[in-house]
Amino acid sequence: MNEKTRNLLGQLIADNGSDLHIAASNPPMIRIHGKLVPVAGQPVLSSDDAFAIISQILQAGEVHELEKTGELDTAIEIENGYRIRVNAYRQQNTYAIALRLLPNRFFNFDELGLPIKVLEHICKLNAGLVLVTGATSSGKSTTIASIVNRINQERYCHIHTIEDPIEYRHRSLRSFVTQREVGRDTVTFVEALRRSMREDPDVIVIGEMRDLETMSAALTLAETGHLTFATLHTSTAIQTVSRIVSAFPAAQQPQIRIQLATTLQYVMCQKLIPWDNGNGRSLVAEILYVNSAVRAMIREEKSHQINNVMQTNYDDGMRTLEQSLDNAVKQGYISKKTAQLYNE
Repeated sequence: MNEKTRNLLGQLIADNGSDLHIAASNPPMIRIHGKLVPVAGQPVLSSDDAFAIISQILQAGEVHELEKTGELDTAIEIENGYRIRVNAYRQQNTYAIALRLLPNRFFNFDELGLPIKVLEHICKLNAGLVLVTGATSSGKSTTIASIVNRINQERYCHIHTIEDPIEYRHRSLRSFVTQREVGRDTVTFVEALRRSMREDPDVIVIGEMRDLETMSAALTLAETGHLTFATLHTSTAIQTVSRIVSAFPAAQQPQIRIQLATTLQYVMCQKLIPWDNGNGRSLVAEILYVNSAVRAMIREEKSHQINNVMQTNYDDGMRTLEQSLDNAVKQGYISKKTAQLYNE
């Protein structure tokens, strides 16, 4: 990696940025606290400039794959233990790359901005489905990685992850950890999930429930005695339940509701809200613990009543998005006007 590319990645870290974008006809851009800004002192890149930087970041075989298919997902590791999730792609007959900086450490529970009691309870679960949902860049991977790290520290079990690509590397502590990357260690998510039960896992992390087959496999794993973590791009608990059920053919939906009601343990729907002063972001989350009342609602197609349960069980760690936003207002990070904007 040449000095120019190292400097750009160094600037991403120094600015506490989350993403770096490289594309022809634009200067390098960094996303800082949710806003995309040009890197100071950097010129507009030509197509050759952009491709040169991309070639410095990717391996030779990956460059060939990018030229062949027009897109590539991978991850790299740089100095100080930082990992970067990479998506390179062709656009307007030139090449571009989006780099997502991952934290170089796991977060303690008191740093995540989620109820500690909820996170500790999740770590003690032996089976069931835990879903962390939200838009891109809402901290889903960081939350799951931090929970898995705590399990790794405390339990003698087999943690097995299936990701595209691997974002956080876990080394075995008390737990035995294995990690498979789609495209490198296995052909597809579905094939890896199908074979995972033969690999004697206790805890399984699925990078994303992206289609019906993945959802079906995740429900089966959770139902057969595995603690299963997965992500979805949904913004509320009610939407999460509906998204899973509606992904299946109508004839299967009654059975899926029963299966989901039996296996689902927690839904945490996250958002990262920029502070009004522009100096940071706060994580706010809608949190659903699936107790007996919620299980009945899911089975009986009464998911619209779930909000009432979250509103009245705050002491058990549940909360609606509105309640979480109110907390951020009370802490002085955002105004009521900002809270209303993100509650829509």
